[in-house]
Amino acid sequence: MTQTIAPRVRTLVLLILAVAGVLLAGAAPASAHAALTGSDPAQGAVVDTAPAQISLTFSEPIAVGDDSVRVLDPKGERVDKGDPANLSGTTYSVRLLSGLPDGTYTVAYQVVSADSHPVAGAYTFSIGAPSETTVSVSAQGSDDGLVGWLYGFGRYVSYAGFAVLAGGAAFVLACWAPGARVRAVQRLVVSGWLALTAATLGLLLLRGSYTTSGKVGDIFDLELLGDVLQTKTGAALVSRLLLLAAAALFIAVLFGAYARTVPAGADGDADGARKPAEGEKREGEGAVEGDGGEPDKRDLTFGLALGGTVVAAGLAASWAMSEHASQGLQPGVAMPVDVVHLLAVATWLGGLTTLLVALYRGPVETPVGRDAVRRFSRLAFGSVVTLAVTGVYQSWRQLGSWSAFTDTRYGQLLLVKIALVAVMVAVAYLSRRWTQRLAEARISAAEEEKRPAVSAQAEEAEASKEEEKQPAGTAPAEASDASEASEASEAFGVSGASGSTKAGTGHDAVRTEQLARQRAATEAARQKRLRDADPNRFGLRRSVLAEAGVAVVLLAVTTVLTQTEPGRTEQDAKAAAATSSSAAEGTGQGSGAVSLTMPFDTGGRNGKGVVSIDLDPARVGDNSLHVYVEGPDGTPVDVPEVKLALTLTAQDIGPLPVAPDHVTTGHWSASAVQIPMAGDWKVEVTVRTSDIDQVTVSKNAQIG
Repeated sequence: MTQTIAPRVRTLVLLILAVAGVLLAGAAPASAHAALTGSDPAQGAVVDTAPAQISLTFSEPIAVGDDSVRVLDPKGERVDKGDPANLSGTTYSVRLLSGLPDGTYTVAYQVVSADSHPVAGAYTFSIGAPSETTVSVSAQGSDDGLVGWLYGFGRYVSYAGFAVLAGGAAFVLACWAPGARVRAVQRLVVSGWLALTAATLGLLLLRGSYTTSGKVGDIFDLELLGDVLQTKTGAALVSRLLLLAAAALFIAVLFGAYARTVPAGADGDADGARKPAEGEKREGEGAVEGDGGEPDKRDLTFGLALGGTVVAAGLAASWAMSEHASQGLQPGVAMPVDVVHLLAVATWLGGLTTLLVALYRGPVETPVGRDAVRRFSRLAFGSVVTLAVTGVYQSWRQLGSWSAFTDTRYGQLLLVKIALVAVMVAVAYLSRRWTQRLAEARISAAEEEKRPAVSAQAEEAEASKEEEKQPAGTAPAEASDASEASEASEAFGVSGASGSTKAGTGHDAVRTEQLARQRAATEAARQKRLRDADPNRFGLRRSVLAEAGVAVVLLAVTTVLTQTEPGRTEQDAKAAAATSSSAAEGTGQGSGAVSLTMPFDTGGRNGKGVVSIDLDPARVGDNSLHVYVEGPDGTPVDVPEVKLALTLTAQDIGPLPVAPDHVTTGHWSASAVQIPMAGDWKVEVTVRTSDIDQVTVSKNAQIG
């Protein structure tokens, strides 16, 4: 069993990282956390006279620039003038040129929400009557593409680095003081600091391109960087870098002065540490006495705990003051709660990672033992309770209703996060059971040290007996062998007494190198054997590894969650859109949803079925489209490809292609489907059932 643990560990780690990567890479683009809740003229509206300005109302304050709002005529020419202005609250306006002719106009906006996320969108309105327009506004925002992916990955790395840095330090100070002397733990905490620092610098460089053009070439634009430094998010990132400088000093003291005050095996027998022999001085004991003794150690521990808490809270605040918690309901309460929530996450997940490293890479002489694991178990339990309390408040604040759990993307991700936390708690319970049964390793370091001495004594006794049995005048076999070995050594120049000096020196160097490698391999095998000697400790290692694996996926889900539009905002935006649609219908715009059903036959195997199209609200402007494919028996079926095209033959418009996204079995959908003007539209649907079998069917429908 112990011989196969390494391949299993590697396989599990690779699987965990793959799942996390799929979550990050497959996640939808970072949704805006401010939503357009109203506009004047309204979306899809037809007004009799040209307005003097257009106004946009968002769900929260936004940051606007010179080109944040653009109004384009049917030919694609800009007809707005001046910079956007804040009329009141969350309503912003831009003035229009006078004497605008009739036709369909496009309003495009790209702003930054108060919680630091870019918001982009477009809609149309008409003056006099709808007309054909040549404007094609890309649905891709600046937060899509490579820059958006890099920014999201940087956020994930920053969260992970913070958790490892803060949680690892907390584990050392609160649970396992000898960990300050363990090289693997030191490397882990320093790696967390490096990851957080590198990610913060990367986010600072990416921020300008992320909120404007989304181009890779703008990452190193110094003008954009200067603009970023003047924003709230830029100030938060710079503050984080300054706090990381203080964190570097904290790490230096923790693994320097503090580590020297901690004797090896300070946890005593409960941790499986080797007890020094009578009269033997503990390693590090002289440092304690030289520094003033135990009181100085307590003062240093208190100072590190206080300073580390302040630095960790400051780092957590750099997220809280620039993201979700800083906007919406009760920001004065939400930001401190968010800081506590992040600290609890770091303590739990970071401490768990440190425990995993200590179990797998800690020295055999001072292994992490029952007392340390029990202390961390209590600390983790307190963190979980804190997460539950703060999480309930944050969920109420971001969702606002029970229906938002299932009706919004934010709520669905939150349910996934809750399920992962429940799985982690269940695995942690198993770890707790292993801890209760944890015993000392069967082969301790002390036994390993005593074994050669006992063996030597037994050999000496045996040699004495053999010597007594030897006839007079004969040499013992061992002496003869030793003499022959000595002669052989001298013959090969090992002793340097004969032979070529250069040849002997070269042979000695090669032999020394071989012996060093053998000793290293033997020592590694010995330490692995000692770690795996206790089945209870072996079981604890596996359960903690599983818990850490779930934590990696949980952190990925949390990162995606922080980039997703809150459920309360999403529902408010939907309600506003519904109100706008109702108002448009009240003025004669829109004809209600259109449903079309068309049978198809591609001529191949399983090529028959029915495709249904739902277009809502079937009016000029934005529409949502749903496609359903059923087999001959009426059950939903999946096909390799479904695509649509809309054509207004009377006005020579189209075909306008629509590529819906697959939702579930037999269901595809597309949002923001633009209908530029009313008329009798031809709806063509192409269904492909195999690599070579496809067919296009069509129907006409009155839209607008």
